[in-house]
Amino acid sequence: MTGRTYALPIDDAIASRAGVRPVLAALKLRIGFEITLTALAGVAITPGRGLELWRLASLACAVLLASSAAGAFNQYAERDIDARMHRTRHRPFVTGALRADLRWLVAMGAMLAAAAVLSLTATNVVAAGFVIAGSLTYGVVYTLWLKRTTWLNIVVGGFAGSFAVLAGGAAVNPHISAEPALLALTLFFWTPPHFWSLALYARDDYVRTGIPMLPALIDEKRSAQVILAHVVVVGVLSILPAAVGAGPVYLACAALGGAYFGYFAVRLVRTPTRAAALSCFKASLIQLSLLLVGAIADGAWRGQLLGVP
Repeated sequence: MTGRTYALPIDDAIASRAGVRPVLAALKLRIGFEITLTALAGVAITPGRGLELWRLASLACAVLLASSAAGAFNQYAERDIDARMHRTRHRPFVTGALRADLRWLVAMGAMLAAAAVLSLTATNVVAAGFVIAGSLTYGVVYTLWLKRTTWLNIVVGGFAGSFAVLAGGAAVNPHISAEPALLALTLFFWTPPHFWSLALYARDDYVRTGIPMLPALIDEKRSAQVILAHVVVVGVLSILPAAVGAGPVYLACAALGGAYFGYFAVRLVRTPTRAAALSCFKASLIQLSLLLVGAIADGAWRGQLLGVP
């Protein structure tokens, strides 16, 4: 079967009945909201008076637009791969719920342009640059270049979430301080064990499609060990912002989340099964949620999230 076989076209009658649900699925809004939270965490953890409400809301909308454009482009460009994987074969560009044509590329470009204008208007050129860099890293560098060519794909792809943190930090102060820089570094190291856990769970998919995700190239035991090593680094890095200015709420959430993720990573090393890999993947999401909520709550408590005009 060729790649063209998987790009299933549909007629206008079917397209008219597709509704909004396939569109929302294509935009990967769940991931988009998570990345938006990382930008807000970047604002909250940066020393300063925070952002006025309209600036904060504009930054959040810009990040959501940029990440959604990148998510849609990822599904658009990878529809041939998605069709051959059990985990992704029901995505809308695969099933034909959405037509993979030029209109989608125009829409994605418009979303990215709107994100650039919105972030530049509400913040500054440095923050806007980070917003766009995150989208291009995921949509172009990861999707078009690295995903199919090297096991470093998701490692470099981890910059997408890091850029969102830096966008939030730069919106408060273009000269990035230690707190958002350390949080961005934590997100960079968090992405590989997060996704490798999922890839280990879906290892057969990656082996079958020839995508060089690390767990498809080495055995389950070694994959689990690499994941654990990264989780340890993430746990240590997540604590460091508290040493340079982040408050006790952040510290408590970071410590709890790191311990939780670490527990499931250790369990994965002991029993490197698909079930344990899925549990580790879910634990990574809880750890990230605690980290971001901790940063936002701590910053709000100390007046670093929402500034007064």
